[in-house]
Amino acid sequence: MTTGSSAQVIPLHRTRDDEPRPASPREHDAPVVAFPGATAAPEQPGQGDPLTRFLTFLCHRFTGDYTVDEFGFDPELTDTLVLPPVRVLYEKWFRVSTHGVRNLPAEGGALLVANHSGVLPIDSVMTAFAVHEQRGRHLRMLGADLVFKTPLLGTLARRSGQTLACGPDAERLLRAGELVGVWPEGFKGVGKPFSERYKLQRFGRGGFVSAALRTGVPIIPVSIVGAEEIYPKLADLKPLARLLGLPYFPVTPFFPLLGPLGAIPLPTKWHIEFGEPIATDGLAAEADEDPLLIFNLNDQVREAIQQMLYRRLSQRRGIFRD
Repeated sequence: MTTGSSAQVIPLHRTRDDEPRPASPREHDAPVVAFPGATAAPEQPGQGDPLTRFLTFLCHRFTGDYTVDEFGFDPELTDTLVLPPVRVLYEKWFRVSTHGVRNLPAEGGALLVANHSGVLPIDSVMTAFAVHEQRGRHLRMLGADLVFKTPLLGTLARRSGQTLACGPDAERLLRAGELVGVWPEGFKGVGKPFSERYKLQRFGRGGFVSAALRTGVPIIPVSIVGAEEIYPKLADLKPLARLLGLPYFPVTPFFPLLGPLGAIPLPTKWHIEFGEPIATDGLAAEADEDPLLIFNLNDQVREAIQQMLYRRLSQRRGIFRD
């Protein structure tokens, strides 16, 4: 996925940076494999004022002098166009606080597993930004089919580092030393009613556990507090959802009553906590084929996230308070 005839395709790479809050990491460990006629990799617009970075970005788009990996991930586009508006939501609207950042590896692969909520999957975007802000690394999120079937959204998802939630893709990313994010509750979590807030839904069959076992990477439980209240879901118009091909059509106190204004999320105070990693590299070679072990690990991760949620909820001072 690329624009411009001389764009470069790079293999999956590992980002390395030991600083907690770098401006824009751009190091690639692997050699570049380019299309015929491609030029050398351009300098990335990670430094300088915003206008200079944007003009540099436009120049690279015009000449095709930019890189994407085999999944379609475009780091330059992500850093220049996607992250700045996300930063506004992160810092000014939701005022996100992060906890347990020390549990995020500065290098190497890891699988981040988080709770899902909020009607729209804004929680996944905020988590990815938190990882980038705190570790200077891009979180490669695994998304549902619906994301990639949606016009424009699917392309943007690919360009910003997301890929389809399937085992082979997850394993390739993890073996390449990437941080991979998964939300096992899926639509059952993000679309649950407000009355069930902060109660984790079923995690499925543990496909994410199998991917971690096969690649030997740690599993990092992640809890997100604050997303449940941005769109308090009171009801679901299922006939309309089926007509539109959606998993649900939410009714909140403000939507659809207030139309587009009702789609503005409430400015709740968020807390994202990265829990203690659960190691998988010390298990037997055939551990990924042991259904009981997979079930137990799946339940262990789910219980860790649930307990983190309860603990954080008991400590927060209010839904909207800093």
